[in-house]
Parts: sequence; structure tokens; C-alpha cells
Amino acid sequence: MLKKMRFWKSSRTIADDKDRISLILENPLPQHIAIIMDGNGRWAKKRALPRIAGHHEGMKVVKKITKLASHLGIKTLTLYAFSTENWKRPKQEVDFLMKLPEEFLGTFLPELNEENVKVCMMGYRDQLPSSTIKAVENAIETTKENTGLTLNFALNYGSRAEILDAIKDISKDIKKGKIVEQDINEELFSNYLMSKEHQDPDLLIRTSGELRLSNFMLWQLAYTELWFTDVLWPDFSEGHLLEAVEAFQSRSRRFGGIHNEEIRK
Repeated sequence: MLKKMRFWKSSRTIADDKDRISLILENPLPQHIAIIMDGNGRWAKKRALPRIAGHHEGMKVVKKITKLASHLGIKTLTLYAFSTENWKRPKQEVDFLMKLPEEFLGTFLPELNEENVKVCMMGYRDQLPSSTIKAVENAIETTKENTGLTLNFALNYGSRAEILDAIKDISKDIKKGKIVEQDINEELFSNYLMSKEHQDPDLLIRTSGELRLSNFMLWQLAYTELWFTDVLWPDFSEGHLLEAVEAFQSRSRRFGGIHNEEIRK
């Protein structure tokens, strides 16, 4: 059942979409939504603003979308916040991006905790500034007992490196005698990935009109439904999230097989 949505802040009100949401809740929801939040820089450029202004605006959207996902009953929301390739960007922009988790969690953590949201992170921590890690680890510790939406940040994350590290770890465990080669299957491999605590995404959303995965959860997205939009991330609204969920619900997921009714035709 949909909770009372105290945080719905946009040009529309929750009353405007009440019937729409009721219909969405009558159908199977994606349990795990992953989002590639793209277009912050272009949003800022269109307005003759510095790129960091777009990132700051995008942070506000993260709050809105997290709240709506929580109230819809989504189990996991994974956000691609910073990739292992993003270090190539200008130092000023990278420095700003590294401060965003502190600002975001510093202001939003009380609400996340109140809403029973659990914060997680996947990515390589060794390169991240200590202040960034401190903010993330504080949020993880503060919310660890929560049982609602899991808000999973992919921070300094890259899928190819993740897969290679999984292979190396499996190789080490074979040498140690913890496993044998015959044990290796998809389930075991998945348990060596950073996302092992989460089911694979049911729905991937990418904003800004780009049609690629950008080294994001390449193993986990094998059977994920993909939804692309030209909307830049700072302009992404609660209505766009509902649209993506509706698109997901309209699709027939076969996972490589076919449905019984198709066999009979």
C-alpha cells in the first residue's frame, strides 16, 4: 500500500497522480531499479552555468526520486554516482563531486533514517577522499537496521574492474582449496561481485539521451529492462520515474525463453 507521500514536491501534486499510482501498484513492480544519472553538465551548459551547478541540481533530483521509490515500495535503488573513469574530468569538477556525498547525506540522512531507508555503497574506496568515505560510512552505520528501500550508491565503481577482481578472487579461493573449479557457476560468480547483497536490477534508467551502459553493472544487467530518455538528469521528475515503471510493467520478460501462450500459437 502506498504510504502517505509527504515529500511530493513538484509542479504537480500527489493528488494529480493518485489514480496513476494506484494502477501502477496493482501490477508487479521492479524490485531493483538502477539509474545512470546523466546530463548534469549539459543541463548547466544550456543555462550558461558552470558544470558543478548541474551536479548540485542533480543532487536535488536524487532526493525526490529516492523518496518516490521508497513510497512505491521499490526494494533497491542503485544510483551510478561516480565511475572509475570520472577521475579524468577536470580537477575542480572532481573535487566538487567528492564533496557532494557529504552535503547530500549531511542534509538528507535524518529523512532517510525516518523513512526506514538503508544506505549502501559499492565501489573502490581506496581512491576516495577520507571525508567522503566518512560521510558514506556514517550513513551506512546510521541506517544499517532499516528495512525499507535500500539506497545503493555506485561510487568510484567500474564494472570491468569488478568482474576482473571477481575472477582473481575466485582464482585465489581455488588455490586455497575453498572452492574447486566445478563449483563455478553464475550464482557463485555473482557472490564475488560488489552487488552480491542485491538482486540483479529489473529496470535500468538512463537519462540525457545516451544509449550505452558506460561500464555499469555489465554482468548484472544481462536480463534487465532498459529505459532511455532524452531528459537531462536535473530535469528528471517523479512523473518520469512513473513513466519508466509503467514501461517496465507493459513489457513481457522472457529471460531467454517464451511464454506458454506463445508455444500454443
